[in-house]
Amino acid sequence: MSPIFPAPRDATLVLADGSVFRGRAFGARGVQSGEVCFNTSLTGYQEIASDPSYAGQIVAMTASQIGNVGVNDADREAARPFLAGFVVKELSRLESNWRAEGSLARYLANHDVPGIAGLDTRALVRRIRDGGFQTGVLSTDPAAQDAEALVARARSAPSLDGVDWVARVTTAEPYVWKDGEWPGIVGQLPRRSAPEPRLRLVAYDFGIKRNILRLLSDTGFDVTVVPATTPADEALRYEPDGVFLSNGPGDPTAVEGVRETVRALCERLPVFGICLGHQILALSLGGSTRKLKFGHHGGNQPGHDRATGRVAICAENHGYAVDPESLRAAGEAIEVTHVNLNDDTVEGIAHAERPLFSVQYHPEASPGPHDARFFFDRFRSLVERRRRGETVSGLDVARGR
Repeated sequence: MSPIFPAPRDATLVLADGSVFRGRAFGARGVQSGEVCFNTSLTGYQEIASDPSYAGQIVAMTASQIGNVGVNDADREAARPFLAGFVVKELSRLESNWRAEGSLARYLANHDVPGIAGLDTRALVRRIRDGGFQTGVLSTDPAAQDAEALVARARSAPSLDGVDWVARVTTAEPYVWKDGEWPGIVGQLPRRSAPEPRLRLVAYDFGIKRNILRLLSDTGFDVTVVPATTPADEALRYEPDGVFLSNGPGDPTAVEGVRETVRALCERLPVFGICLGHQILALSLGGSTRKLKFGHHGGNQPGHDRATGRVAICAENHGYAVDPESLRAAGEAIEVTHVNLNDDTVEGIAHAERPLFSVQYHPEASPGPHDARFFFDRFRSLVERRRRGETVSGLDVARGR
């Protein structure tokens, strides 16, 4: 066997319900437990694997072949992956792309993430779709392939519920982000100039994706990224014009102290949230969240704008959703602005009197369609208008006014 293609090793994935899936190991050698979910995106496996929102999860890709374009440094969404394991039907034995700097298998191995290939991913996805989220165990250790022992381990492993996963992925220290989007090949793609004046923004890192930071920078913000535990008074010392609440992993109710912080910031500044940031904004305003059966993970979710009737095809990655009834009971002037047409879950909220709004899906995509990128421009408009002293609410901006 060529050293480029090492001898295959056995791997096993089990679910807490007793389901057993056999395959071939790649990535790191070891045994990991995590909540098993599936992602329906056809492209962007590196962005998915490096998204901190997957911390504590074993991610199964529904696309039939993964790894064929390799990996590269520019497309990482974080410094390292935080997911517990990666599951694919067929792992490409070659990387064929001019931007490739290495293989997916080597990337996961370098970061201690085990992977399994060659199993029936359709059967796995049906099991999760019909039965809901389950804890699973993935073993690529040749000495730990006993299915009965692995199932027992899966049944005793903790779930994501009630665990502060944000604490495991947030930055340890504040930092300034300046990079914009990858410009592509010179002369091929038009590049817009960032608007002036530059506005100061504090971005709370609950597991922030780099493409969010790139687009905020391209929209004209000077971004200071701060840890999730940063108190409101400390964030205000940066004299920001606005606050951004990022995506991130796990149960939003388990993130320590963040509701009080966001509530205080909402009294002072415009606030925009994405994904977990959307859920945290809702919690800070008196709402509540609930866990979905198997979540939304992929690049083909329909986000419906209630005001205009338009539907954006959206990238999503979340296992919890905001309860609309809780928003009505909170007594705040909050309106649900967007819903998911598949299950009518809340996809966006906005305050009718204060400069606050958020979306559940990912307007930065990476991977996914760019239908909703305009939200970054809308946030800039909100911050700029409030800075000029105009009276404008999050609902005005969410509706494009």
